[in-house]
Amino acid sequence: MSDVNKIINSIDDFRDERNWRQYHNPKDLSASISIEAAELLESFQWVNSEEALKKNSTNIEDEIADVLIYSLMLCSDLDLDVERIINDKLNKNALKYPVEK
Repeated sequence: MSDVNKIINSIDDFRDERNWRQYHNPKDLSASISIEAAELLESFQWVNSEEALKKNSTNIEDEIADVLIYSLMLCSDLDLDVERIINDKLNKNALKYPVEK
C-alpha cells in the first residue's frame, strides 16, 4: 500500500468513526476545498510571502492540510487513484508546457 493510500485510509477511518461520511458528497467536498483554499490565501493577504510565512506558518500548514484532506476525501469517494491522476496531469502539462518553451 502506498503512503498516499495509507493517508487516505487514516482520513476515511477518522470520518467514519464520527459518521461524517453522510455529509460528504462531491459538491460539498468541492466547496470545502475552495473555502479552505480561500482561508489559506487569507494568511498571505496584505503581506509579502516572507512576512506571511513568518507570522502565519502554523495556520498556513493547517489550511494546506485542510485542502489536502478534503481533496483526498473527494478522491476516495470518487474512487480515484491519486497517484494516477497526478501523473496523468503532469504528463498533460509536460505536453502543454514543454521545457523548450
